[in-house]
Amino acid sequence: MGPEMILSESARVTTAHEASFRVPYPNSKPRAIKVIALDPVSAAIVDEVSRLPWHGASFFTSLSFTGATAPGGAHGASLQAWLKDLAGRTMDLVSEIASSDFIVVVSTAGEDAQAAAVIAEVCALHHKTLVALVVPKPETTEEDVSTSLRFLRPYAKMLVIANERDYIEAMLTALRA
Repeated sequence: MGPEMILSESARVTTAHEASFRVPYPNSKPRAIKVIALDPVSAAIVDEVSRLPWHGASFFTSLSFTGATAPGGAHGASLQAWLKDLAGRTMDLVSEIASSDFIVVVSTAGEDAQAAAVIAEVCALHHKTLVALVVPKPETTEEDVSTSLRFLRPYAKMLVIANERDYIEAMLTALRA
């Protein structure tokens, strides 16, 4: 056998021939993530977090509902839900969820998080993942945290106690927002 050079794996993958097999664009793109505050305290946190540079995140600070009864009585009841973004524009909840990759709800421990049930229903309808972050206040009791966790647990694929705003930022970064 002649003095052939055996290339290491590192050397071989840098050859022109091997380079022709590489994908010419990044393998991960930003995801369309909708971040929804469920109460006034979490709305302030969402507003702060939104000021950072994000690639695919939209932030909403309030959720409202309008109900109407369609012809046919109670079986024909319909509910419309509206999100308000940081600029004050009103957006349709169903459309926003349908155009997303993930939904992240932020709830203050001990505050009313009942809107998560409606958001979860729309997420299930459109096969979207719901992530819930519970943010304790300094005066929050363990019972407040437990109550919030018990309420959100049936709806969220991932449920996290986010003790600081930094954790919310890290979570959104990990989700490629």
